[in-house]
Amino acid sequence: MSQVEREFLEFDVVIVGAGPSGLAAACRLMQQANEVGHELSVCVVEKGSEVGAHTLSGAILEPRALEELFPDWADRRAPLTVPAKRDEVYLLQDAQKAVKLPNALVPPSMHNTGGDIMRYVISAGNLCRWLAEQAEDLGVEVFPGFAAQEALVDDGGVVRGVVTGDMGVDADGKPMDGYTPGLELRAKYTLFAEGARGHLGKRLIETFDLAKGRDPQHYGIGLKELWDVPADQHEPGLVLHGSGWPLDKHTHGGWFLYHADNSQVVVGLILDLAYQNPWLSPFDEFQRLKHHPVLAKHLKGGKRVAYGARAIAKGGLNCLPKMTFPGGLLIGCDAGTLNFAKIKGLHTAMKSGLVAAETVFEALSKGDTGGSELAAFEDKWQSSWAYAELDKSRNFGPAIHKYGTVAGGAYNFLDQLVGGKLPRVHDTRPDHTRLLKAEECEKIDYPRPDGVLSFDKLSSVFLSNTNHEENQPCHLRLKDPELPIRENLPEFAEPAQRYCPAGVYEVVEDADGQPRFQINFQNCVHCKTCDIKDPAQNITWVAPQGGGPNYPNM
Repeated sequence: MSQVEREFLEFDVVIVGAGPSGLAAACRLMQQANEVGHELSVCVVEKGSEVGAHTLSGAILEPRALEELFPDWADRRAPLTVPAKRDEVYLLQDAQKAVKLPNALVPPSMHNTGGDIMRYVISAGNLCRWLAEQAEDLGVEVFPGFAAQEALVDDGGVVRGVVTGDMGVDADGKPMDGYTPGLELRAKYTLFAEGARGHLGKRLIETFDLAKGRDPQHYGIGLKELWDVPADQHEPGLVLHGSGWPLDKHTHGGWFLYHADNSQVVVGLILDLAYQNPWLSPFDEFQRLKHHPVLAKHLKGGKRVAYGARAIAKGGLNCLPKMTFPGGLLIGCDAGTLNFAKIKGLHTAMKSGLVAAETVFEALSKGDTGGSELAAFEDKWQSSWAYAELDKSRNFGPAIHKYGTVAGGAYNFLDQLVGGKLPRVHDTRPDHTRLLKAEECEKIDYPRPDGVLSFDKLSSVFLSNTNHEENQPCHLRLKDPELPIRENLPEFAEPAQRYCPAGVYEVVEDADGQPRFQINFQNCVHCKTCDIKDPAQNITWVAPQGGGPNYPNM
C-alpha cells in the first residue's frame, strides 16, 4: 500500500479511464445491479479535464457491443448520425499516382459498407461523453480530472484500488501552498481501462507477469486532424483508406479519410512503430501525405481545426496478455483488444468491458468480498464474438512484419478467405529493438509545410488545446538522464526528436556549445510513443498533475 497517509473513499468497483471499455463496463455493472435491486457503488476516474478530452480515434464504429449495452441507443440520442455509405481503398504509388483497388481485391475485414452490419463515422470523444451521461444516469460516479497515479497493492499481492496523483507539487517535487495529497480509491475490484500503453497497465503486466507466453505487444502511432470543408465538396459517410506512399517498403502503415457530419472531414495516418529508420518522423510523413491528390482534393478550400496523436496497441491476439490478476482486470486497449485487420477497436474494447462487468457483478452478487482472481472472465471472454473476431485476424500484424506489406498482405487476404485457418504467424521482436543505426540509414529531407495542407508541430499542438502547469515535476521520466546524449545521439541521432508528434524532445546546445537533451513536457499530448519507441527504454511516461490535450469532437 502507499506509505503516505491519505484520505480514502471506498467503492465496490473502481474503473480507471473513461474510455469506451471503461464506460461500457460501468454502465453494464449498474444495469445489472439496478435490474435486481442490488446496491452497488461504481466509480470511474479519468485523467482528462472532462470525459472525451483525451480520447482520439478514427473512428468508424461497428455498434454491435453498443447494441448489447443499449438496444435503444438511437432513442437515447447516441452520437451515431453518419452511416458509412461509400467505401474506397487506394494504393498510393508515388506523390502523384494512385491505384483504386477493386472491391474483389480489398480484404473482407476492410469493407465498411454492405453486409448485415451498419457502420458509422463517429467521434470517439463524443461517444464517450454520451456514455458518461448514461453511466451517471444509472448511478455511476464519474470523476474527470483525477489521474490514477499508482495501483494499491497489498502485502499479499492483491490490487485493492488506486491512488490518485498529488496536486500542488512543484518542479523539484516539493509541496507548494495548496498542496493536496492524492486520494486512495479502495475497491473490491479494479478495472484498468487506460487505453494503449496505460502507465498502470504496463506496471501490472510486469508485476503479475501477465505477458508470459505471449508475443510482445506491437504498436502504431495514430495522427489525426479534423477539417472544416466547403459544403459542396462534403459527402457524409464517404470512407477512404489507403497505404503506400509516402512510406517506404520497410515502413508499414496506412491512412484514413472520413467525411463526418457538419461539413467536417477527418484525416489521419497510422504508422507502425516497428519502423527501422531513425531519421523518420511520423508527424512529417503525415503532413506530406496530405499533399497527394487523392487526399488533397477533399481538404483544399477547408480549414484545419483540430490535431492530435495517440499510440494504438495493434499486436492482436498473439500479444494479448492475461487480463486477470488478484483484485482486478485489464480491459480494452490497456490489454490490446483492437482488431487491426479492421482498423477498429471501439467495438471489441466495449465488449471486453461488458464481459468484465458481467464477471465482476456475478462474483459480487454471490457475496464475493473482493480481491480474488476472476478466472471466470477468461472463459466468458474466450466464448465471446470479440475474441472470435481477434482469433480470425490474429495473423494480420505479424504477417506484415514478417513478410512485408505485399507478401504479408497476400497472406492475410488468403487467411481471411479461409476464415483465419492458415498457420499462426508470430513476431517476437519488440518495436523498440527495430531501429537501425543512423549511419546505416538514409536521412529523410522533409519538405517545408505550406501552411495550407501541411503544418509544423507547434501550430499543430496549439490545435490540440494541450496545456500543463509548468511548475510541476516532469512526467516524462528518464531512468538515465545522460543516456540520450551519450548513446542515443551518436547511435540513432536521438530519434525522440522525430518520433514525438508534439515537439516535446529536442537536442539543443548549452552555454558551452555542448549538446543537451531538453524535454518540453508542456507540449505532451499523452500519446505514449516515447514510452514505446525509445531504443533503450529509458523514458517512462507517468501521469502529470492534470493537463494534457483537450480534444474537441475527436
